[in-house]
Amino acid sequence: MNLNPYLLFNGKAEEAFTFYQSVFGGDLTLIRFGEMGGGADMPEQSKNLIAHAALPLRGTAHLLMASDCPPGETVDTAKPPYAVSVDLDTREEAERVFTALSADGTVTMPLGKTEWAEVFGMVTDKFAVPWMVGLAEVG
Repeated sequence: MNLNPYLLFNGKAEEAFTFYQSVFGGDLTLIRFGEMGGGADMPEQSKNLIAHAALPLRGTAHLLMASDCPPGETVDTAKPPYAVSVDLDTREEAERVFTALSADGTVTMPLGKTEWAEVFGMVTDKFAVPWMVGLAEVG
């Protein structure tokens, strides 16, 4: 299991991660909202925003990850602009952890396949901590 910081931006994810790449090095992965399913129904100005960014931190097994807020949403500056991302080793473990974190919490994205993970879901637990639960990247 790996825990990774996941930062949220109001349209500045690409700029921030290009900077972080200049600081930390590494191969930057950027996936845009327009590249995901349903992009045709998205406002044109939102298609180029970052849906998922990942930057391996050299010399560690950790990733710095982020996204811009989905179209129509913004980072609430009254809350921390982050989530805790946990990558698990099996589908069963991802489902178990997601279900446990969901108890008395709020599911914001049900577990499902994405462009970057075999299984991925988002939940805010009963303590108001936002979690992203995933299973290994798509190969």
